[in-house]
Amino acid sequence: MLNQMTGGEKMENKKSLWSFNFSTMALVLIPVSIGINYVGKLFAQTLKLPLWLDSIGTILAGILAGPWVGAISGGINNIIYGLTVSPVSFAYGITSIAIGIVAGLMARMGFLKNTKRAFLMGLAIVGVATVVSTPINIIFWGGQTGNIWGDALFGFLRSQNWPVWLASGLDELVVDLPDKIATTLIAFAIYKGLPKRIIILFDE
Repeated sequence: MLNQMTGGEKMENKKSLWSFNFSTMALVLIPVSIGINYVGKLFAQTLKLPLWLDSIGTILAGILAGPWVGAISGGINNIIYGLTVSPVSFAYGITSIAIGIVAGLMARMGFLKNTKRAFLMGLAIVGVATVVSTPINIIFWGGQTGNIWGDALFGFLRSQNWPVWLASGLDELVVDLPDKIATTLIAFAIYKGLPKRIIILFDE
């Protein structure tokens, strides 16, 4: 009987990973998350940080409302940015969607229990963002990211005859590693700072 209950619980948990509950709170969260992304990006640009910090809201949306809302938030964010700032942002919407999905799934898998687990979630997001963004960088920028630190590494590796895809992947990784971990930990801190009564609303 215990084994049957355990199996049922596992099936319920598996189902809940991909469940879609588009509540009023989730609807409100989407523009809020987009605003957070803009503030993060503006902050990084103003201080000339070697980071982007433009996925804080996307990750927070995934944490609070699940992978689908995280994906929608990330995708819409890039659409708006593409229409108002740079058309290339449309292509990177794929990366933002992937980030929202990973954040939502890992949050539901228990990676919000402590900072160590949140750090591991950040590493997973780093891996996904690097894999998804590298082909886009090669198509649009010849493999570069536009970040001074990553592109310096790219230039050095290419001068040593490293393959474009590998040099580009490492270029992206050098930028994504600090950026996505910092972004994830900031989103985690915001989540932990929210009142329980607010967090519960996203489960209804």
